[in-house]
Amino acid sequence: MIRNFRDHAANERTFLAWIRTAIAVMAFGVLIERFDLMLEAAGLAAGVATPRAPERELANIAGTSAIAVGTLLFVLATVRFLRNATMIDSDEERRIPGSRMDIVLGGLLSVMGIALLVYLSHV
Repeated sequence: MIRNFRDHAANERTFLAWIRTAIAVMAFGVLIERFDLMLEAAGLAAGVATPRAPERELANIAGTSAIAVGTLLFVLATVRFLRNATMIDSDEERRIPGSRMDIVLGGLLSVMGIALLVYLSHV
């Protein structure tokens, strides 16, 4: 039997949840960045010319930012998983590190959400 199996399993489940979130954020970034191509294709199929909007650059920045945040989520989740696995296996008592990383990640996702809300309200 693996020592502290329940704790390791909980750590792994949390890690996988962060990875799913990171993948979703990156996929959403690709969707944002490539949405204009879908609109152009739909316009061509309908025989309607779709002018290039100046907001396209903003969409590219937003999409790239979402991909970068998703990548950052992946890296930080991996660091957190490894740190927690080491702490679980350790025999010495340690203080649980603060949740600053969680607050920073939540803040980044909130800023992205607000930026997308502002972008969509002007398009």
